[in-house]
Amino acid sequence: MERIHIKDLKTKIGETVLIKGFVQAIRDQGGIKFLLVRDATGLIQAVVLKSEAEAFEFVKEITLESVVHLEGKVKEEKQAPGGFELQAFVIKMLSKAEPELAIPVVTEKSGEETDITKRFDWRWLDLRKAERLQIFKVWTELEAGFRDYFLKNDFIQIYAPSFMSTPSESGADVFEVNYFDRKAYLAQSPQFYKQMAMAAGFEKVFITGPVFRAEPSFTTRHMTEFTGWDFEVSYIDSHYDVMKIEEELIIAGFTRLKEKLGMDIEVPTAPFPKISMSDAKSMLKEAGISVERELDLSPEEERELSRIVKEKFNNDFIFVTEYPVAVRPFYHMRVDTAPSLTKSFDLLYKGIEITTGAQREHRVEVLEKQATEKGMDLSSIKEYIDFFRYGCPPHGGVGMGPGRMIMRLLDLPSVKEVTFLPRDVKRLKP
Repeated sequence: MERIHIKDLKTKIGETVLIKGFVQAIRDQGGIKFLLVRDATGLIQAVVLKSEAEAFEFVKEITLESVVHLEGKVKEEKQAPGGFELQAFVIKMLSKAEPELAIPVVTEKSGEETDITKRFDWRWLDLRKAERLQIFKVWTELEAGFRDYFLKNDFIQIYAPSFMSTPSESGADVFEVNYFDRKAYLAQSPQFYKQMAMAAGFEKVFITGPVFRAEPSFTTRHMTEFTGWDFEVSYIDSHYDVMKIEEELIIAGFTRLKEKLGMDIEVPTAPFPKISMSDAKSMLKEAGISVERELDLSPEEERELSRIVKEKFNNDFIFVTEYPVAVRPFYHMRVDTAPSLTKSFDLLYKGIEITTGAQREHRVEVLEKQATEKGMDLSSIKEYIDFFRYGCPPHGGVGMGPGRMIMRLLDLPSVKEVTFLPRDVKRLKP
């Protein structure tokens, strides 16, 4: 007999089926026993009658979260979850769970969650909860929406290495590792390799992969390893072209979530509000917000600016543009009429930065000059600079932290909650 997923049982009323899954609850009412069985698609109530002597007796052997094989008839039952149940007559144990769970899988009667540190210690049990599974369905469909957009618009997927011979970007906050007879560094981003693809004539590329940051940070928005989604495009006229692509990309992803998962979310409309850093600071001051630093936005300023923009423009997204040279990497192109500013932006979503993007500098002599001004040793980035010596189109792109976006989408308190196995300063397992 072929296994049926629980979500498909409503089409099998009156039929004998086989299901497999975890036992979430057991209830004994004397002459009848109930099992709640869960698979990745849903939950079903299984009824075991005393007349099915062997199966009825076998229920005594079952512990919570054991994995079982059940055969039975699907019957309508208005009081059961979903309006139907399984009358089981064959039960087999596929894997018996120890009787004392390390952490509860079903939320305790008090309604209080187990301590987050303990939940992460036993992450595979924590992830059995339906609401945890939903997080990764959101990841899957959001990425599918993004990927669909990329493919429809002729992007090419590339895969960048994580090992680098020199520290990426400025060299700060990188992990140094032993690499046979020399040192290597874990990539802070695939930025250099995306730009190499532009120099190779690929024109439009996207990447998904791990990003590493050796930041001793203990905030709810930082981890030492996270998943990054990146794209880069050639032959742009300005960073506004990049922002337009990202708007279309996000709308495609949100539309997919709404259609495939039925999520009650607001699909944003384009164009997203765009405010220069200078104007953003003015808006904050006018609203009575204390400005901590003139060149960048603090986390509190990001939250307050998003609140102001939501009230004014009714959009959860906002591009903050024209960041000062002092707080941007050397490879960001500078504004012709205001050389102290860059053709760059951050995208904020519901009070948190989820993207950094820019038009890149593609002229080798300007790139070398800007790197020198930043105090960089040109010999340490020679291989990168070489990408631009033999012709390279004007280009730009973004690096996105989808974990932060999903954290806000699902209104969760930490980016670690939306990460399969989070890594931070103190956590390296499981």
